[in-house]
Amino acid sequence: MLKIAAACCLVALFFCCRPGRQMGATPGARTDLFMEDLLAGQPDFFREILAHRQELNIQVIYTQIDRKAHNKPVFTPHYFNVDARRYFYPASMVKMPIALLSLEKLHALNLAGVDKNSPMITGAAFSGQTMVLNDPTAVDGVPSVAQYIKKIFLVSDNDAYNRLYEFLGQEEINKKLAEKGYLGTNIYHRLSLPLTMEENRHTNPVRLTDSTAKTMYEQPEVVSKQHFVKRADSVGKAYLQDGRLVNRPLDFSNKNRFSLEDMTKALRAILFPQSLQASERFNISDEDYRFVRKYMSEFPGESISPEYSRPEYWDTYCKFLYYGSDPKAEMNPAGLRVFNKVGDAYGFLTDVAYFADFDNGIEFMLSATIYCNSDGVLNDDKYDYDTVGYPFMKQLGQLVYSYEKNRKRKFKPDLSEFRMDYDKR
Repeated sequence: MLKIAAACCLVALFFCCRPGRQMGATPGARTDLFMEDLLAGQPDFFREILAHRQELNIQVIYTQIDRKAHNKPVFTPHYFNVDARRYFYPASMVKMPIALLSLEKLHALNLAGVDKNSPMITGAAFSGQTMVLNDPTAVDGVPSVAQYIKKIFLVSDNDAYNRLYEFLGQEEINKKLAEKGYLGTNIYHRLSLPLTMEENRHTNPVRLTDSTAKTMYEQPEVVSKQHFVKRADSVGKAYLQDGRLVNRPLDFSNKNRFSLEDMTKALRAILFPQSLQASERFNISDEDYRFVRKYMSEFPGESISPEYSRPEYWDTYCKFLYYGSDPKAEMNPAGLRVFNKVGDAYGFLTDVAYFADFDNGIEFMLSATIYCNSDGVLNDDKYDYDTVGYPFMKQLGQLVYSYEKNRKRKFKPDLSEFRMDYDKR
């Protein structure tokens, strides 16, 4: 076996080692020669990644951004092994469109005195549902759409996503996303809760109030009539259930689905809404866009409300691309901000990010997913995030950033619209 850098060597341990690029591209997958060569140019890190792209279910979209004379962005995507037909579990990535749809719903309600900071009281009316009357993480102790969105992007909070899922309702979520062209996306359930399909169809009653607790909007329990798309998605070779090993793939046909291309489109909708067709955009205010961008790029240590402390939440927490998952990673270069959303569950690791280096005038988008489960058994909590997934994400982000730093641009981008006033406690 070749003696290579740690990240590559660890991958090689999991598969029969084959030289170089013998396996080639996954049949039916979309791969640019540019991306193939970019990764192959760093064999110490990516030799085994290239050879075992199918087993690792790696997909990457690298989008170059060039500016015209008046700063209008032009996007050039490059693909590595991208195939919307190959299922991967999106985990927390579904939180990104849910946050946007929640802001859009508030905008559509158009109620005087009601906005994202309005108190949101969640009731309970069906099996598996729980109430929310207060939020200790908020300065005023009040739950709100704004506070949930902060927690979604700062630390990928599952309960925050669940509450916005309940505010929207299963049917409305999928209808709105389909209307915007997210045809590779199905969002069917809450996260980290052992609920049935029927329980996920039922969403809690919700009230929005003013500062005096007067009800401004009341939404009863909603029951979704969403038609589930027939799918045949399964993962792994076995799984644990109630402590027993079941020797067959785990069925994911009724779990959330969100393709990497749809994720990249959602990110672009946040950062560059005018670059999409009007029908594809989220109907929210300019201030709402800035709000989302702020918390996509703010470090947990900068946040005042909610407040996060070390060692559980370090500065580069949830910034897999470029930083991996190293609590001691240096925030270098100083002018770099990463606007992103991550997801990890069942061995799948995903990050979709926009990079903006204000000091060096660099910007690009990078989306990647990888399957980190060498034994093929799910629900055993034995995944290869630390040995395979995080090193891959870190090296990929740094490789693309290094390439961008040397890439010639006709016009230097004006990135002022992405400069944020962070909390910095």
